[in-house]
Amino acid sequence: MFSVYGMQGRLFRGSLEQLRQVGGVGALTRSRSLLPTEQEGRDRLAESSGAFVESAANKAEGRNAGWEDSRRAALSAYTETRDGSTTRQLLTRVSDLMSQSIIILKDSATVLQAWQILSEKGVGQAPVVDANNHLVGLLTRADLLNPERLPSPDSHALAWRALMLQNVKDIMVTPVPSVAPDSDIRRVARVLLDTGLPGLPVVDEQGLVAGFISRSDILRAVVTDPPLDLWG
Repeated sequence: MFSVYGMQGRLFRGSLEQLRQVGGVGALTRSRSLLPTEQEGRDRLAESSGAFVESAANKAEGRNAGWEDSRRAALSAYTETRDGSTTRQLLTRVSDLMSQSIIILKDSATVLQAWQILSEKGVGQAPVVDANNHLVGLLTRADLLNPERLPSPDSHALAWRALMLQNVKDIMVTPVPSVAPDSDIRRVARVLLDTGLPGLPVVDEQGLVAGFISRSDILRAVVTDPPLDLWG
C-alpha cells in the first residue's frame, strides 16, 4: 500500500496502479553530474592508466599462487550450500529490508543545516517532517546541488548566503510517495523506477516515518544471503 504526503497531510492512499494516476509523483528530473574540465580529465586518465597497469602487474604475479586457494574456497562454499547448511529466508516485504535508523529533517531547517546534516551522516537523502513529526517531503543532495538553483561562481556572497538561509520546504520534493512496511518489495522497485527517487520513506498508519527503503537496500538484498525473492 502506497501513500502520498504533502504540506496538507496525506493526499492519497492506494495501490501501485492507483498511484500511477496521481499527478505530481511522476518521473522527477535530477541534476546531472558536472563534467570535469579537459585538463582534469587528462590527469584522471593518466592516474587511472598508471594505477591500472600497476594493478594488472600485481595481479599477474599473484594469480597462480592464489588460484588454488580461491578454487578450494569456492568449492567449499558450494558444498555447504548443497548440504543445506545455509538457512535461506525469503525477503518479500519492505519491513525485511528497510533501514530503521534514519536521518530525519524538520521542515523548519535551513538549506545550510540540511546540507551539514546530510554531509555529517554520509547520506544522500532524508525525509522531511513537520512539527508533529508527520511526513511532508523528501530532500536529496541532488536537490541541494541543482545547478539551476545555485548562484554562479562569481555571484556576490550575499546570494550564497541567501541560498544557505533558504528553507528546505522551498526545495524539497513534495508531495512525496511513501510506502507501508508490509508492501511488496517489487512494487516499491517499480515506484522508484517510475519516479526517479533514490528511495521511499516508510510510514505507519499515523503518518509517522518508521524507516526508509532505498535502491541500495534492494540491491544489497539481491547480492547477499538470504536472497531477495524476485518471483514471489
